[in-house]
Amino acid sequence: MCFRTCWKNCSKPVSCGKFRKVRVFFTWLIRATTARNSVCPKPRKEKWRSFVLHRNSIEFKVSARHALFTDPLTRIGGEKCSYHIPTYEALKGIAKSIYWKPTFIWVMDEVRVMKPIRTQTKGTKPLDFGGGNTLAIYTFLSDVEYQVRAHFEWNLHRPELEDDRVEGKHYAIAKRMLELGGRQDVFLGTRDCQGYVEPCIYGSESGHYDDAGELAYGLMFHGFDYPDETGENCLQARLWKPVMVNGYIQYARPEDCTIRKFVRAMTPKKFGKGRLRDVAQDATDLGV
Repeated sequence: MCFRTCWKNCSKPVSCGKFRKVRVFFTWLIRATTARNSVCPKPRKEKWRSFVLHRNSIEFKVSARHALFTDPLTRIGGEKCSYHIPTYEALKGIAKSIYWKPTFIWVMDEVRVMKPIRTQTKGTKPLDFGGGNTLAIYTFLSDVEYQVRAHFEWNLHRPELEDDRVEGKHYAIAKRMLELGGRQDVFLGTRDCQGYVEPCIYGSESGHYDDAGELAYGLMFHGFDYPDETGENCLQARLWKPVMVNGYIQYARPEDCTIRKFVRAMTPKKFGKGRLRDVAQDATDLGV
């Protein structure tokens, strides 16, 4: 008999044994649910966000004192100025510093801006085209922190590395290298901006722009089309129009970027047997 029927048919609901049992049960259920939600709160839901979580995805946090995601328009005058948000290519470089082989390509899915966007100008002495040093003022991002989600896909333009496509071993090595802080040095945009990576749960913690709404950044640099990833003997630059919603930015896939600019002719480097360390040997040495 349900709670509603028991209440309707019982003339003395307060003293009724059935009602007391039902009331005790519902009281326990409410307290248990409240306690569980307080210990393990449900993740924040965003109606605008829709993505597919790949089985070989990694989630990491990257932080640094400074970052310089250079706007190409500022390179002409020699005094670089950073974008307010990281570019696809910069985060791809960070993922490659964690772990990479020419067998696969890192695909950046999403980034979350955790700290306020602040800029800082610094005087520098970059190399001059004619030799020696010159004076310049660069505009950096200060005290940055991002949460990143990425996954890797096989590079189908390298058929000679087909035997190296062992997804489980590559994924295990990538996770191990992420726990160790990366296989190579991590930097944000330029070698002068040293960074640090560590595993994280994407979407956890509170960010500065969680309730900031939507912010469009206009036309920006997305990344490069390298010949070993496209199968074409040329280097091209991709452009796109990012939109940040409550601190989250979903990156467009490289093939979805419609605006491209030819940079120069380039041929891919060839790999083959004997020129690349086998992934099984790497996994054995690392104990994964």
